[in-house]
Amino acid sequence: MTTQKNALMLFSKPPIPGMVKTRLTTKYDGLFTEVQAATLYRRMMLDVLECALQALDRLEEQNRREREENPDVVEQVYDMFVSTTPAKNVEVMEKVLAESGEWSRPIHVIEDAGKVFDDHFDDAFNKVFAMGYGTCIALGGDLPIMPRTHIIDAFNHLHRFQSLYPEGGMVLAPCQASGTSLVGYTPECGMNNQTVYYNAAGRPALQAYIDKARELGDVHMALLDAVPDVDNMEDFAHVVTVTNALEHAALSQDVFVPHRTLTFIRAMRVTVSTPPNRNFDNRDEIDK
Repeated sequence: MTTQKNALMLFSKPPIPGMVKTRLTTKYDGLFTEVQAATLYRRMMLDVLECALQALDRLEEQNRREREENPDVVEQVYDMFVSTTPAKNVEVMEKVLAESGEWSRPIHVIEDAGKVFDDHFDDAFNKVFAMGYGTCIALGGDLPIMPRTHIIDAFNHLHRFQSLYPEGGMVLAPCQASGTSLVGYTPECGMNNQTVYYNAAGRPALQAYIDKARELGDVHMALLDAVPDVDNMEDFAHVVTVTNALEHAALSQDVFVPHRTLTFIRAMRVTVSTPPNRNFDNRDEIDK
């Protein structure tokens, strides 16, 4: 029986005040102090990790059932990584994880290095691939409403590509601003992250990946629905609303509720409002 190792990677800084989510602070017209913003980020990051680990559990169970029906199916095993920088923050991140309670499987913390974000991202992927992993999917720590199904579908797409093409392929999920919330690929497809996030042309990250896929010879790609991250207060307002909706939907639907983020929202008494809409739309005139 053939076995393949698969890596899910959280690409994240430690939740240190003044280092994360500064656009949510009062210094930049946000609501929170640096400590509060870091606390929010810590909670979001841990929610993403919990969601990710649950997805990996379900993927392994899915693979177990497939192998029961067909012993020739490849055994898929999954490992969780957190990649952070610089080297001194590896220990900081390990402490954050240790203080957060028991996890369902080991979480391996590695260091990513480089000059710009693209270099760091490449370094993290390359280190994982050098360990013998056949796929790697990366998420950010500011995606508390990332669905479990996105992670499951992402790995399933990569495995499908591997079964069809020797070079495998890649999978992307956009965020709300022409960027990405999930990026994954196989080492054989030739993808990298150079000029994706830092480029002089002002090209959005999502478009950059599409361009690179075409330049490499039409890399096989799967696209998932967009998942918004949290960079500013408008993003946070959206996440507040969706988190409240997820809590209610969970009464009738199998969805992940980011309970740590929800606890922060309730503790800070955050509510979301919009300007009253007094525009009368009689539906038979041109929209103004």
